[in-house]
Amino acid sequence: MTRTAFFISDGTGITAETLGRSLLSQFENTDFHLVTKPYIDTLDKARSLVGMIEATAERDGARPIVIDTIVDQSVRAIVAEAPAFMVDIFSTFLAPLEEELATHSTYTVGRAHAMGRDDVYMHRIDAVNFALDNDDGARTHQYEEADIILVGVSRCGKTPTSLYLALQFGIRAANYPLTEDDLDENGILALPASLAKHRHKLFGLTIDVRRLAAIRTERRPNSRYCSMDQCMQEIEQAEALYRRQNIPFIDTTRFSIEEISTRMMNETGLQRRFSPR
Repeated sequence: MTRTAFFISDGTGITAETLGRSLLSQFENTDFHLVTKPYIDTLDKARSLVGMIEATAERDGARPIVIDTIVDQSVRAIVAEAPAFMVDIFSTFLAPLEEELATHSTYTVGRAHAMGRDDVYMHRIDAVNFALDNDDGARTHQYEEADIILVGVSRCGKTPTSLYLALQFGIRAANYPLTEDDLDENGILALPASLAKHRHKLFGLTIDVRRLAAIRTERRPNSRYCSMDQCMQEIEQAEALYRRQNIPFIDTTRFSIEEISTRMMNETGLQRRFSPR
């Protein structure tokens, strides 16, 4: 069965979508068509959205799910007229919090995702720039400044994980690709000198062979780079290196970037560089 779910907000919609996806992920036997509608911040936009929800309900033969973080009460009143099952995130949690804290919420649109303190924002940007500058082994001389150095074969998820750590947690993450250039005279993958002195910062990534071959095929089809034999050899050598050097590592095949990052931080004890406002 397929149901349509709307994530609606008079701000960016990030909170509604993030929490909404988490809630809907618990229903594995239902397929959801997801629609995000941010900046529903006028009565006209609200009325237009109600029309869209009505058309969706008629098309699907079932009322859509509406998960919203609308602050403006007049806009919410119009959206509430739609033929949908409503999940009002803010009122669900803010009312009990107001009672506990004995004060009213300010109900500010977009507050959770505003720039906030300049120092926090600039630190996040600095961490992102560091991840970009130190992507794919570009500047090994800056590893002294890194909080963590991700290592692994090409296309196993090092770059997106580095950027997520930087953007979400302000962590300075570098990454280094393990290639045939790092093989010693016996054909064994060795730890490069640029990494050896920072071994305590290293964290390895690995991946299923078939998944790696599929990803590489999209990049360079019909090449040695994407062959099963090449992928198998590289992964086996990388995992052997991790074990010899006691480098912690994680299989990225079935984990999202969010899961990879939080598991990595939990295992290494790495702390975020800032606290969200």
